Amino acid sequence: MFTLDTTIDINASPERIWAILIDLAHYSEWNPFIIEASGVPRPGQRLTLSIATRPGRSMTFRPHVVALKHGQVFAWRGRFLMPGLFDGEHTFVLSPLEDGTVRLSHSETFRGLLVPFLRRKLDRETRAGFNKMNHALRVRAEAQPVRRQAG
Repeated sequence: MFTLDTTIDINASPERIWAILIDLAHYSEWNPFIIEASGVPRPGQRLTLSIATRPGRSMTFRPHVVALKHGQVFAWRGRFLMPGLFDGEHTFVLSPLEDGTVRLSHSETFRGLLVPFLRRKLDRETRAGFNKMNHALRVRAEAQPVRRQAG
């Protein structure tokens, strides 16, 4: 087992960050790591995700949503070829902080026979992809204007 953990603090409301995070259809507009995404973010549903592996190269996989708690947790589980070979559970957690910002915890736990052989690559390349995605999410969330209700 190997877990990649990344975090970033975002100066936006949890609702705004959540709306961007679950809007899979628009990932291609802002996300440098998950460059295409589709599906319904609901437990049990299958997503289709394409991740950038190298410049000009991508890999598509079809994980199942395993957790969705509005405004707090979004997670999916994917497998390579068959269970136990290379499985990953990808998780996003939003935690409001006292200063009004929100901490995004973005992680994935990998399990399976191939994990020891891929650990260095995961730690280097996949971590870099997570960090690029985190930064792009922060830029998008912080750039959106705050919508205020009339009244």
